[in-house]
This record gives sequence, C-alpha cells and structure tokens, in this order.
Amino acid sequence: MTALDLSSPVAVVGTGTMGQGIAQVALVAGHPVRLYDAVPGRAREAADAIGARLDRLVAKERLTAADRDAARARLLPAGELSDLADCALVVEAVLERLDVKQELFGALEKIVSDDCLLATNTSSLSVTAIGGALRVPGRFVGLHFFNPAPLLPLVEVVSGFATDADCAARAYGTARAWGKSPVACADTPGFIVNRIARPFYAEAFAVYEARGADPATVDAVLRESGGFRMGAFELTDLIGQDVNESVTHSVWQSFFHDVRFTPSLAQRRLVESGRLGRKSGRGWYDHRDGAERPAPHTAGPEPAPAYVVADGGPGPASD
Repeated sequence: MTALDLSSPVAVVGTGTMGQGIAQVALVAGHPVRLYDAVPGRAREAADAIGARLDRLVAKERLTAADRDAARARLLPAGELSDLADCALVVEAVLERLDVKQELFGALEKIVSDDCLLATNTSSLSVTAIGGALRVPGRFVGLHFFNPAPLLPLVEVVSGFATDADCAARAYGTARAWGKSPVACADTPGFIVNRIARPFYAEAFAVYEARGADPATVDAVLRESGGFRMGAFELTDLIGQDVNESVTHSVWQSFFHDVRFTPSLAQRRLVESGRLGRKSGRGWYDHRDGAERPAPHTAGPEPAPAYVVADGGPGPASD
C-alpha cells in the first residue's frame, strides 16, 4: 500500500497530549510537520515540548543527536490555519465534539488541495458524520492512535461510508511506514478497541459501585488473574477520566443505551470533582508526589489441593 512520500508535509491540528504524540511520530518518521492550535501560543509550546522529548530520546540512546537536530528543523508551529495549505495529510486531534470537528474540516477543505488526506483521531465519533458535509468526503478517513502515540503501535484506520478505498489504503500505508501496526476497520461505534474496552471498564466500575471491592483490589485481580498489564482503574487514570467518560457516553448513545456500555456514576463524580487521573494528580488513585499506593485486599497464594472431586459425568475428560 502506498505511503506518503517523506518529503510531504504533515500537519497536526490540536496540540494536546495526543496531538503532540502524533506529531512526534510523523516527525521521527522523517516528515516536515506543522503544528496548529486555535489557542495562540499553544503550537509553540507544543513544539518545545516535543523538542524536550526528542532530547530525552537522545539521552536514552534511542535517537542520535544528528537525527534530533534534523527533526527539530522540520518541526514548525503554524500561526494560521492557512499555513497548512501545502500539506499532504492533516490529522485532527481536537475536542471530542462533532460540531467542533465538522467546523474545522469545513475550514480546512477550503485551504488544502483536493488530494490532501484529511484524518480525524476521534476515538468514538462517527467518521461518516464528521466528513459528511465535506465537498470531497472520499479523502476523509479516521486515524485513531492510542496514548501515548509514540509508544503504542496500534492505529485504527477507519473508513467512513464515503471514504475512497485508495485514500484508506494511503492512510494505512502511511501509518505502517511510520512504524505502526495499522488495522483497517469500519465506521461502527467505538471502532474495534473502544467497542471491546467499554464493558471492561463498565464491569470493573460496577463492582466498585456495588461495594464488591476497592479499585486496587479489582485492578490486582485483572492483572494477576486476567493477564492485563493494567486494571481498569489505573488505565482510566492514565487515559484521563474526562476523556474516558466522554468516549463511554458516545459509545453508549451510539448503541442506543445498551446496558453493556452503561456509564459509571462513580466516574462521573470523579470528573465533576476535577479528579481526572494522572494529569490532575488525583483520580481513582493519588498520583501526587509521595502518595502511597493502596494495597489490594487479595488472598495470598495457597498450595495446590491433594485431589479434586468431580461431581457428575466426566464429560470431555473421558475423551
């Protein structure tokens, strides 16, 4: 599948955590990268933050000093949306609101050429709906990265109902050229990962709300018995409670309030109180300096039983 040429400029609109991460991925891959944010000064701050992360990669010997300097030279903050006119790909990573994204892409379509790929990093909104009002909807695609984008390999390449197959293929090839593991998927609520993940969070939060166990215990069970690297509570603290809850509501509404995707009242209270997880210092857990991690209330290991009694027929054991 054809990837964008490395000489092609890539733009990222929205310079929060995800926007910075996506920009870093494209930059390290070798593209000139433009950063734009509607808030004055944010693009420059994001460029400085990405530069600092490149410095850390050099310190860890994951990037040479020469490559870092070359990458910095390719990274440019954009003062106006019109500065993105010559870009071959624009990735949006702004507020997870349909009207905001539609307005942005409507403005971008008047600036960039008709063969420029337009991509949204939405995690739950309909790609079809975001691009539905565009003059050239066939070049619109979803490129859903996962946080932190420079580290996690998966990218969902989402085709809306109007997305041209060759544009989806170009987006897929570009993500793969960037060292990612792209997966093509249809424009269904939550795509692949969030459709699977919502019940994972919902069941864990329901156990907590029913006073079945505290967050540390549920997380320990999920890690030690379920084989997950992180439990639902620690994972949503990493993602951000506000972001996670917003996606939950979007998927729940898209599935006509299916009980498997029911949002959590306890998580709503966290968001209302400003306890958004790691980024605010507190969430389900206290992430402030010096805070102690609560110990799970799990049972200790026990020796294997001497024998097991089976009641009933042997079933598959007889084969």
